[in-house]
Amino acid sequence: MRHCIYPGTFDPITYGHLDVLARAARLFDRVTVAVAHNPGKAPLFNADQRLEMLRPNVAQFPNVSVLTFDGLLVDFARAQKADAIIRGLRALSDFEFEFNMALMNRHLQPQIETLFVMPNEQFSYTSSSLVKQVAKYGGDVGHFVPPNVAAGLRRAYGPS
Repeated sequence: MRHCIYPGTFDPITYGHLDVLARAARLFDRVTVAVAHNPGKAPLFNADQRLEMLRPNVAQFPNVSVLTFDGLLVDFARAQKADAIIRGLRALSDFEFEFNMALMNRHLQPQIETLFVMPNEQFSYTSSSLVKQVAKYGGDVGHFVPPNVAAGLRRAYGPS
């Protein structure tokens, strides 16, 4: 049974993330969405809130589970007995960072492959950071995130 890890901060999850997840779910028997605690990124939502926003949106995929993790991704992947790590590439600007990370992960755990997946082009400019910025100033983020996430953003930022 082929198993991959789809890691990220997912602060918050976007339709672009879900598009990459759908592609991974077709390629692998099992996919674990791994939500990084990552306090260094100063997330808007804590890990439990991010899990709450993720779960209803991954329920459509019977082979997908959601967990949180701390520490090195490759250690988590090895502990989960994963064969691969899936990373989404939106644009060329993502490539250098992701390429360097993949090479480091290969150095640390050579048996775990990293695969890059491109989302549908309609999501190539969408990022969690941009979505939060639009939401912060009262913009409509409904085209970028699921309804429960848009509602969570409205609660987080309050009335403008």
